[in-house]
Amino acid sequence: MPQPPRDDPSTADVPPGVARARDVPTLLDALSEADPGRPRVTWYGAGGERVELSARVLANWVAKSADLLVHECDVEPGDVVQLALPPSWRTLVLALATWSAGAEPSWDGDEGEMLDDLEPQPPAVLVTTADGPVGPAGRVVAVDLPALSRAVEGAPSGALDYNAEVTGRDDVFDADEQVQDRRVLELADDLAGISGYRPGERVLGLADDLPPDLVLGALHRDGSVVMVAVDAGADLDDLARQEQATARA
Repeated sequence: MPQPPRDDPSTADVPPGVARARDVPTLLDALSEADPGRPRVTWYGAGGERVELSARVLANWVAKSADLLVHECDVEPGDVVQLALPPSWRTLVLALATWSAGAEPSWDGDEGEMLDDLEPQPPAVLVTTADGPVGPAGRVVAVDLPALSRAVEGAPSGALDYNAEVTGRDDVFDADEQVQDRRVLELADDLAGISGYRPGERVLGLADDLPPDLVLGALHRDGSVVMVAVDAGADLDDLARQEQATARA
């Protein structure tokens, strides 16, 4: 869980474009413009897997995923996308992509994870693993979590294979065609403030303790995150030193 709050940091040290970002697409653009090669998301998974996403690479993954959700799954602003996935870098990318499409990700099965005034509704899309839950949804997308996976084996019948499809999607997503809810970034920033994250903070913690909204808030403060899977078998203190983390989730 997040540490007890410290003094709420000023955003004076945040690059102007990042500070002025009004939604997820403009934030990712601003991060890429400010420092495209800077690591923003680092993932440690089972079996020694390590994935590092720079600002530019993160924005590219999100753009491709948003393009897939909108043009292959017909996701529209206000829809709910249920992410029935374990915490991982792919789950984070899909949450950011859902917000970029103007929709609302749900990563624990609740409709409207952040915006609690949404009317309860069945998900327009269910994103799950090959052996994950399958429930009522307009479309099912199957995901294989390992970074090197290029296809989902044993996907549910009729499910879209995310791994096979996403790499061929457009590198640029036209978010201007989607209605963005500006509260998303505001609420994420509030959550980062409650957790005491200062500008530029590099936050390390178990992936369970770094949900997408908290990661989004850290990014809006020009920070970065190191997400560690529960089954990674890693020593968090050693990783904190190795990754030069400045805060713990």
